[in-house]
Order: sequence, then structure tokens, then C-alpha cells
Amino acid sequence: MATGERVREWVFDLPLQTEAELRLFARHAFGITIPDTRVCEHHTTPWRAFADAFFARYPVTVWKASRGFGGKSLLLALLATVEAAALKASVTVLGGSGEQSKRVLNYMRDFWGYESAPRNLLVGDVAREMRLVWGNRITALMASQASVRGPHPQRLRLDEVDEMRLDILDAALGQPMSAPGIPSQVVMSSTHQYADGTMSEILRRAAANDWPVYEWCWRETSNPVDGWLSLDEVERKRAQVPAGMFEVEYDLQEPAPESRAIAPEAVERMFDPALGVYEGRVGEVIEAEPPDPNGQYAIGADWARKQDYTEIGVLRTDVRPVRLVWFVRVNREPWPRMVGRYDEAARRYHVIPDAAHHDGTGVGDVVDGFMTTKSVPVMMVGKPRNDMVSNVIAAIEAGEIVAPKIRSLEAELRYASVDDAYSGGSGHLPDGLAMLALAWMGARAKVAAGGII
Repeated sequence: MATGERVREWVFDLPLQTEAELRLFARHAFGITIPDTRVCEHHTTPWRAFADAFFARYPVTVWKASRGFGGKSLLLALLATVEAAALKASVTVLGGSGEQSKRVLNYMRDFWGYESAPRNLLVGDVAREMRLVWGNRITALMASQASVRGPHPQRLRLDEVDEMRLDILDAALGQPMSAPGIPSQVVMSSTHQYADGTMSEILRRAAANDWPVYEWCWRETSNPVDGWLSLDEVERKRAQVPAGMFEVEYDLQEPAPESRAIAPEAVERMFDPALGVYEGRVGEVIEAEPPDPNGQYAIGADWARKQDYTEIGVLRTDVRPVRLVWFVRVNREPWPRMVGRYDEAARRYHVIPDAAHHDGTGVGDVVDGFMTTKSVPVMMVGKPRNDMVSNVIAAIEAGEIVAPKIRSLEAELRYASVDDAYSGGSGHLPDGLAMLALAWMGARAKVAAGGII
């Protein structure tokens, strides 16, 4: 990774303002060139993840990369070091274990030992903390509640979150606070190893909250243009570890799905890019197919409560497989606005009352007071709730429902656990799965009446 280039003197104005300055600073101050060549179609590059975090273009970002070969820990260490030196930011680093935090800290010490590092900026380096001349510091935290509840830095860097307890991660998220000229920012980085682990939960949250997920594998870090990883090393590792482990931890395939509510391959089949590709961001109204006067449709809505989202979807039921043709996901809005979205879609797609279902659990009177179209309120509790969820999951796995590739909705379904799906578990039914279950109630009746199934 080191450039091997001797540089006598470089002068930078702080804070750094452009990506070009950031790239030069990382290279000449600390000897690191970060790969910026994409190889895999759906991947990003390590540089894009690094630069977007440094400039805090998003409040929270997620890095998903190959074990070892992705360079995640080294890049987080470099990011923290450059932020402290070039932004005058205070940074905390939390690893999945105390040893992981120390490993990141050791990378930082190597950076400060580089021949042209600006060591005059570093005034203290003791135990788990480095102090800089401006009074800011880089702190490596222990993975404990007491440790993560203390400081309030501008930047929080979480490494190997799939090995981290979720309650500790959540406590740490309360740390970051902006300072004048330094917006707060969080990076959560990990290999995705466990089907029902902390990283799966973070990926669910990323889909729900529009956190960007930056994904790259060994192919990006070994690219011949600006990569640093030897292909010989990749092949040695491939020969050393089980094939299944290499596929998950190095090729970034899905972890074993024993606890997933829906088979991952069924989710993959359901979301067809040929029908359109959308992010599914909050407030994005997706009309993949306009109403057909001769078409038949069903609609479902799961209403937002507290931190949940309202999700509304329309299924076309006179085709097989049934298609999702309209979708929206919004934050908690005033009830007239949320119900109005549902009414508007139901009228636009001329949905008959028997094919319109909405979540009536605890909000029936409120919704009924604003609704102008006829719809069936459904009490989503106990056995009836579990049955409707089972029905829609069975339909997805049987290939009876297809949809455009809506990334946020796909992630909700992909990472839903058995506990999430069924009442009595410790999880929370994903809003998108609830919406589809409600729409499928109407779709089943319409399709059966039409003699299609």
C-alpha cells in the first residue's frame, strides 16, 4: 500500500477542502494510496467510502468488505488519523472486541511513524489514546457499556460490527456530536459473517434509514490499476479456508440463512431489475407500471408508529406472477397525509374494497376518521397475524409475487429473521413485509376469484 515515494516537503492548508487534497494528504503524510477502481458491477471502491466519510456527506455510512483483503481496519485507522490531523476532529474507534480496537490503534501508530508524517501535530500517545496539538484526540474504546457512554467526539468509527454486541453498538451511537466546522459522522464497518448477527441488523437499518452501504471485495483491492493486494495471496487464502467460508467472508455472498424468515434466493428472484431499479428512499413514489383500465389491483398499508415507516404498495392481480406496480415509504407524517397517500393510490388503481387492506391495530378509529375510500382494517395480532405473514412468505418463495428491484424493500425482506416475522419472537415485523402481507390478502381473494390460482 505504501507508495515508496520519498517526499521532502508538502504544504497543505487545513482543513482539507477537496478530494484531490485528501488523496494527496493520505499519500504524502502517511504513505497510503487508496484503491479507486471498481471491478464488480454492484460494488463501490474503498476510496469512495473513505472520501464520503471524511467529508461527512452522509451522517451514517456502512462499509461491507472482504475479511482481511478489504483493508477495512487499516482504512478506518487511516480515516481516524487523517480526520484528527486534517480536520482537527476528535475521533473514537470501537472494535468488535478490545483486541480489534487495539489493532486499529496500532495501525495509527504505524502511520505516525511514516517518514513524512506530520509528527509535530502529535503531542501524546499513551495506552489507548492519542492527543494532538489542538486538544482533540483519537481514543480506542473497550467494548463495554461504561467505555462507550463517555466521550462525545465528532467522529465514531466502528470496526467488525458483526462481532459486536448490539446493545454496546447502540450505546456508542449516542456519542457523536458536531463541533463548529466539523459535522458528526459514523462509519460502521464489517465483514458480513452471521445470518442473524449484528451486521444483518445494521443492513436492515441502513435500508430503513437510507444509510449508504459501500460494498467492495478483494477484486477491488487487487485491481491492477491502483490495488495493493497480491492475487497470489488471494489464491493462498482460497486454498487454506473452506469453500463456504471463502464465499461468505471473501466473495461477500450471503451468510447461511438458517434463521432467515424468507429464503434469500427467493428474495433474489422476487426483485427483477427488468421491471425497474429504484433505491426506495423515504418519500420516493415508485410507479413501475401505470394503471391499466382492464387490470385488477390490490393495496396494502402498514402505518408508521414512533420510529417505524409507513409503507404502501399496490399489487396487480390479473397477471401471474402478481406484480408490485406502485410503492412508497415515508417517515411518520400527519395522519391525513399518510391516509391520503393510501386513498390516492387506491383510487388511481381503482382498487375495490375487498382488495384493500390496512393495518388497523390500535389505530382503527384514527384511520377511519380520515379515510375516504373503503378499506378493510386488519388486526395484526396473534395467530391471524402469523397466518397472513406465512401466506405472503409462502407466495414469495413459490415465485407468485415479483417486484421491481427496490433496494430498501429488498433489504427489509432479505434480512428479516424468523423472530422478526412471527409474533412471540423478540424481533419486529419489517414494515415492508407487513405491507406485502396486507396487500397479498386482497390479491389472494382477487386471484382466486379470477380463477388464476
